[in-house]
Amino acid sequence: MMERKRTDCPALPPGWKKEEVIRKSGLSAGKSDVYYYSPTGKKFRSKPQLSRYLGNTVDLGCFDFRTGKMMPGKLQKNKQRLRHDPLSLAKGGKPDLNTVLPIRQTASIFKQPVTKVTSYPGNRVKTDLQKAVEQPRQLFWERRLKGLRSSDITEEVLRVMDLPKGLQSVGPDSSDETLLSTIASALHMSSAPILGQTSAAAEKNPAIWLNTSQPLCKAFTITDEHIREQELKVQQARRSLEEALMADGLARAAENTLGGR
Repeated sequence: MMERKRTDCPALPPGWKKEEVIRKSGLSAGKSDVYYYSPTGKKFRSKPQLSRYLGNTVDLGCFDFRTGKMMPGKLQKNKQRLRHDPLSLAKGGKPDLNTVLPIRQTASIFKQPVTKVTSYPGNRVKTDLQKAVEQPRQLFWERRLKGLRSSDITEEVLRVMDLPKGLQSVGPDSSDETLLSTIASALHMSSAPILGQTSAAAEKNPAIWLNTSQPLCKAFTITDEHIREQELKVQQARRSLEEALMADGLARAAENTLGGR
């Protein structure tokens, strides 16, 4: 259930509309999404999309996408932040003497760090043992992702991905949807290999023997046949993406041609 409010946007050329969609249910209830519509009805979900479409006709440097207003103070703050950013020195920015890492003030075009020499080699650095210890993780935290669905640009819910038969879930009240979420979270948050729950005891009593660094699935093995199948899917996805980009480019060219008449 969503509430939609569409109003005119005076900061953009005449005919442009701003739409605010307020979510009424789910974990994100109360939050809102902002979209913009051109006079022809085309929908824009982000400021980069809007900037690419308008080009040089409108300066969006101080345009706030959420409020739909021009905010010159925001542009000034961004300039001040870049002025004090050490990385901006490589782009010809003014050196900042209060940077965290000292920068050698020379005429070189490359950023050269300064070696810091301590006059008291006998000093020892104290470490915080509490921060050094790995923090405990909540068991079955992936179940909080249950019920969340992704949607495309038209806000239509995407179809759930079909998992291979070799992937079997572990834990109470587990489903294919929860298993897909836990595998995706493990791939995104961890750099370690994803092997599943290698301990057989985890199936009998997961609350005790569960490995929290691995997803909620039984141990699985990746074969050369699986790899070849995924390579084929990647090639097909790349061809589809190439066709979509070509179609989008042709549509933009046709739209620009009609707009220039």
